[in-house]
Amino acid sequence: MAQLSTHVLDATTGKPATGVTVTLDGDAASAATDADGRIAGLGGDVPPGVHRLHFDTGAYFATQGVDTFYPEVVITVDITDAAGKYHVPLLLSPYSYSTYRGS
Repeated sequence: MAQLSTHVLDATTGKPATGVTVTLDGDAASAATDADGRIAGLGGDVPPGVHRLHFDTGAYFATQGVDTFYPEVVITVDITDAAGKYHVPLLLSPYSYSTYRGS
């Protein structure tokens, strides 16, 4: 099965986004980013197929005392290699975000 990880960075502070709750496939797995903004092994072994990562950005920005236009970010990925490692970075600010497939 594939491995899935994420790293969330706050572009407004230039620091890792600590405490962002990320949920995989509705409620299959959930974790919060650590002090480095990372979650390693989200969901354990992830089967091939289409999966959705839900980032609770609204709650994160609320703890920072910052309003946001994007209260949630949902990233849909297609896991094709059952033995692969998939890394989904998220660069976050109150009014924009970007992502890519990392390694």
